[in-house]
Amino acid sequence: MSGHSKFANIKHKKEKNDAAKGKIFTIIGREIAVAVKEGGPDPANNSKLRDVIAKAKANNMPNDTIDRGIKKAAGDANSVNYEVVTYEGYGPNGTAIIVDALTDNKNRTAANVRNAFTKGHGNVGTQGCVSYMFDKKGQIIIDKEAYDADADELMMTALDAGAEDFSEEEDSYEILTAPEDFSAVRQALEDAGIPMVEAEVTMIPQTYVELTDEQDIKNIQRTLDLLDEDDDVQMVYHNWDE
Repeated sequence: MSGHSKFANIKHKKEKNDAAKGKIFTIIGREIAVAVKEGGPDPANNSKLRDVIAKAKANNMPNDTIDRGIKKAAGDANSVNYEVVTYEGYGPNGTAIIVDALTDNKNRTAANVRNAFTKGHGNVGTQGCVSYMFDKKGQIIIDKEAYDADADELMMTALDAGAEDFSEEEDSYEILTAPEDFSAVRQALEDAGIPMVEAEVTMIPQTYVELTDEQDIKNIQRTLDLLDEDDDVQMVYHNWDE
């Protein structure tokens, strides 16, 4: 993983998102709604909801906003039903891009995603055209500055809880899990009082593509910016080596 510091990307994202916290709160609000609809409003009996609440807190979402979102999703039978949709496609020079969205209007979302790819001179492909280049993993990032205890102790806590892999970067620790073990590992770290910068199930590229042409870099940035601005888009994964 060296050379691809996820923590550096998170810090970059957080700086960008401080100016657009509304977007992050919209994303998490929709995830709360879906989690409640799928597993009920009680986090004690709904591990997916527990994970979303942890994500909300990591992004400084106020507790009363979280509670309101849960109550709204639980109590309003007419609340919007969001559908999970995934798009896959190519950016410049064969870069692979996966877009996860939660939408109440698939036609609108599909048109917006297609437009983002087109404006960056890329194209949307068929389902499965690039996802085979990624591994689906639970990923937990811990900032070294926020965790000053022993690294071996942290590693053992994670592995004992079911983690697959533990690695140390210059400024952070990274823990990887199988998707089905993610909730248990995240909960074990939370119970141990270990602060997490980010904890989510994500898509990790098996290899990265380097872009050297200035126009290619502008094009992929254009696509990613347009996707980032779309409220329906929850997550974007790519294998561009930024």
